[in-house]
Amino acid sequence: MADTPRAWTTRPERTDAEGASADAAAVRRIHLDAFPASEEADLIDHLRASGAWLPGLSWLAKTPQGEPVAHALLSRCHVADHPALALAPCATRPAHQGRGAGSAAITAALDAARAAGEHTVVVLGHPGYYPRFGFRPCADFGITPPPGHDWPTEAFLVLALDTGPLPSGAVRYPPPFHL
Repeated sequence: MADTPRAWTTRPERTDAEGASADAAAVRRIHLDAFPASEEADLIDHLRASGAWLPGLSWLAKTPQGEPVAHALLSRCHVADHPALALAPCATRPAHQGRGAGSAAITAALDAARAAGEHTVVVLGHPGYYPRFGFRPCADFGITPPPGHDWPTEAFLVLALDTGPLPSGAVRYPPPFHL
């Protein structure tokens, strides 16, 4: 029987005594199951090894039995010279898609970022999905894709995590994104 949306629990990705991810294999499996190729799973591995990885901003949603089935990652990027976060990648194992697990992981990650004092999150994603979290088109705030990238306005979105003004300018993603 499939889990209902109210059955999800969330937690941050755990690290072991040496600071390595104790959940790396589970996170990788989620992304490999959710996508037809390994690019997203590989991106997470590269972000872990970069200065863009921020402790406490990689979140899992689990079944009542404790199985991790969804993942959301926030990593450091910049809007012009202002620190921001990139929400990517996010994934849910196919058997659990459409049941709220991904939304639970994303909500938990955004709540953790807000609690950590972060201000701005950008995402390139489905325009019918991300507005439920409060995302709006970046273009409405003068935020543009990295130079040389022409992304659909309705899919390049931003979320303010506080009441301060959003920065404007081009988004600079960390090197693992290859943008």
